[in-house]
Amino acid sequence: MMTWNIKTGGVDRGRRFRLPAIAEVISAEEPDILTLQELRDFTRDGGRRMAELAGAVGMSAHLAPSRFGMPVAVLVRAPLRITHTASVTWRLHHAAAVAVVQTGSGPVTVISAHLNPFRPYRRMREARWLARRYLNGDRVLLAGDLNGLDPVNDHTEALADQPSMYRRRHLYPDGTVDSRALAGLAEAGLVDLWGKAGGGDGRTVPTTQGGGREFGGMRLDYVLATPDLAATARDMRVVRGGTAEHASDHYPVRVDLRLDVS
Repeated sequence: MMTWNIKTGGVDRGRRFRLPAIAEVISAEEPDILTLQELRDFTRDGGRRMAELAGAVGMSAHLAPSRFGMPVAVLVRAPLRITHTASVTWRLHHAAAVAVVQTGSGPVTVISAHLNPFRPYRRMREARWLARRYLNGDRVLLAGDLNGLDPVNDHTEALADQPSMYRRRHLYPDGTVDSRALAGLAEAGLVDLWGKAGGGDGRTVPTTQGGGREFGGMRLDYVLATPDLAATARDMRVVRGGTAEHASDHYPVRVDLRLDVS
């Protein structure tokens, strides 16, 4: 599977159209399950842009709208199929798309989430609400731009590179790192797959040619899973190089899971 924030719906100011580049990266990686964030304008014209991108990469999609104009989606590749869907709009600053995906080894609830980018307290509340709502004993994958720092690593260097107006998005008022959103998801039972299966440079922002310099080099994009799914994870990496360097300000993240897709 793969997760990716494609930045403002694949269209920049000045109307630079990045969707062909985005489709190229997705097609090269061929994920069976894909979660996308920041799908600006994808709900217009009956979801035409979502349908076009899904068709270009050979997948079917569930698109969740956002009150601030940044929808999110879960996409699957046949023979996987989506049997149930839900959209979370009002509980999150952006949105979450929820899809129950039928696999040969049973259903998996896949959540594409984009958490609050500005305030760590609100980000924590969003994360805890998602955990309470969807961690009910089922197999769950929660992936997306969670906009927070993990509670395990030292983030001093990454934060030092940021202007203060952006740095405070990740800090308590006393200046210490606020990682409550990711810590809350871990406490709820979700496993950060990077710690189990990740290799190489785990930073997902910024790309070299796609903008995002306000981030500093850090990991904001995650794939989390319930322990039974986490036990199958292997070969997780950040997709770098080539078209991925300019298709978005975030890099995609992919991981292999041993699931029967038949």
